[in-house]
Amino acid sequence: MRCLAVCQDELLIRMLEEILLPGFDVEFITDSRPLARRLHEAGVTVTSGDPKRVDTYLKADLSPSTCVIIEDNAQRSLKRILEAVRDAGGTLVYVLGIGAASSTKRAEALHAEFPDVSYLAMSELFGGPLLTEFSRSLTRARVQQYQRYFGDADRVLIMLHNDPDPDAMASGLALRNVLHRTKTTAIIGAMAGVTRPENLRMVDLLDLHVEAITQDSLKEFDRIAMVDVQPHYFEGLIDRVDLVIDHHPEQPGYTAVFKDIRPDYGSTSTILTEHLRAVDVNISERTATAMLYAIKSDTLFFNRQTNRVDLEAFSYLYSLADATMIRKMEGAEITPERLEYVIKAYQSGATVEQVFCAFLGPLSREDFIPYVADFFLQLEDVKWTVVAGIVDDSLVISVRNLGYSKNAGEFVRRHFLDIGNAGGHRAMAKAVIPMAAFRLKFGDLDLASIGARLQELAVHFLHDKEAKTHATTP
Repeated sequence: MRCLAVCQDELLIRMLEEILLPGFDVEFITDSRPLARRLHEAGVTVTSGDPKRVDTYLKADLSPSTCVIIEDNAQRSLKRILEAVRDAGGTLVYVLGIGAASSTKRAEALHAEFPDVSYLAMSELFGGPLLTEFSRSLTRARVQQYQRYFGDADRVLIMLHNDPDPDAMASGLALRNVLHRTKTTAIIGAMAGVTRPENLRMVDLLDLHVEAITQDSLKEFDRIAMVDVQPHYFEGLIDRVDLVIDHHPEQPGYTAVFKDIRPDYGSTSTILTEHLRAVDVNISERTATAMLYAIKSDTLFFNRQTNRVDLEAFSYLYSLADATMIRKMEGAEITPERLEYVIKAYQSGATVEQVFCAFLGPLSREDFIPYVADFFLQLEDVKWTVVAGIVDDSLVISVRNLGYSKNAGEFVRRHFLDIGNAGGHRAMAKAVIPMAAFRLKFGDLDLASIGARLQELAVHFLHDKEAKTHATTP
């Protein structure tokens, strides 16, 4: 998240930069040119400008989603600074009181005149983790903003990706709770319904409803939110939404009134757990069960990309959820059909330098591919899996790894983004490429040679990354 800090004290600037990075993209504004020059030479992102002028913030590209921190040292015209920020379009504004300015009376007087401004006393924050307190305060303000924005809408659509997984469905359920909506006023929908066995079992056991959405039916909703997916996924069908909440890397090419995208989180349900807790929404057993199962599923029970906050969310939800229900949902993992493709991958695949690669040939359903990729990552001495298959004349590739250092998302983007859709995280990634485009780039390979070519690309990528790492190591 972008953060603009208006500070005049060098010690405070250096402290905020140390604490807020890398979680926030921090820029500083100071009215002292010598200080700005000195900090710039030290590598700090800083500009000089009059904090009481609106154009200072317009030049800094201030937007409603930018978090603004204003130092209050009782020496400067705080009121004029706040008015300038507000006139420039700032809405997420925090005053950080230092010294004598951080009194309760000061905070009350400020709130009376600027009710949307939050006051944080530095003396109090030093007693605990500043980043944690600040992040919680930011989340609360962000959630309250989009709650108000959605408040006057008659019908809301919470859009999921095609063939929704547990994280998407649980996040949709959680967002509906955050918005204080019912299944009548907030529809959870997708353009292609649930097909995977364990996901269908989750739908049945938790009585979830994912409605079919068409291009025409999109016009029936006053507000559209997306969870666990971003508009680019729909290939131009939806280029503007009101809210996006996702844990996948941010993609360009769309506009959103509000968005909360945290690619370092292991699941979108973790983000929604923080949203629910930030505004003290009661989490029902059904919602907690769905979200707990989603976090467990999306992180492979914390065996792939996981953040400290995923563990915190899991711990919080555990006491609220139905553990017996989760065990029932997990019972649908292995089916005869899936076992058939696991056997096929075992017979036709190969492991080279701890990279297991298999080509499954033509398939009727795409979900077999990531299932097989996840399955073979459990093998001893396998650290990467690359599994592919052909679905509707497109080559679908799922990449998994243990997430220690190499980046699966970077691998698929490097080799396939120019000929199809490709992206993902450090530990998991996906590419979908028209077969005609794949053959044009890599040659007219027969089906038996596709797996070997993908394995060659993966091994070369790993060696290339290692070479770069060694080259930059002193």
